[in-house]
Amino acid sequence: MKTVLITGTSSGYGLETARHFHAQGWTVIATMRTPREDLLPMSHRIRILPLDVTRPESIDAAIRAAGSIDVLVNNAGIGVVGAFEATPMAHIRKVFETNTFGVMAMVQAVIPQMRARRSGVIVNVTSSVTLAPHPLAAAYTASKQAIEGFTGSLAHELGSFGVQAKLV
Repeated sequence: MKTVLITGTSSGYGLETARHFHAQGWTVIATMRTPREDLLPMSHRIRILPLDVTRPESIDAAIRAAGSIDVLVNNAGIGVVGAFEATPMAHIRKVFETNTFGVMAMVQAVIPQMRARRSGVIVNVTSSVTLAPHPLAAAYTASKQAIEGFTGSLAHELGSFGVQAKLV
């Protein structure tokens, strides 16, 4: 049975992705900053773990608890909407810590086991804001465009080890 670890499953795409994989017969490791048992069906194939992708110790604990991971779906993210000049740099850094550096940290955490098995898939979730410029979304767009470039390079870097990196 295949195992998928999904970040940011408390709502939206992450929650629906967890439901989809479970319906397809996968073991699902659903992670969220504040775990909620009531969001997903009770099942021996669903485990809900706490995870804050901005905290290395949280990442380490989740990876240890998850065990062998066949697919990582990096979905956790936060948004920012508003005029760039009025957005505090502290908030912009928080967006990048989650949307960009959190993704990179999760990837670094799973690469060793996937490379050792010579198999695995890393899926990084982007946003439609990267398709065309939008007003009032500069910082969020930048955080997601960084992941697009990262994923493309990562695919080349990991391909010879049998590990795929994809962008959705």
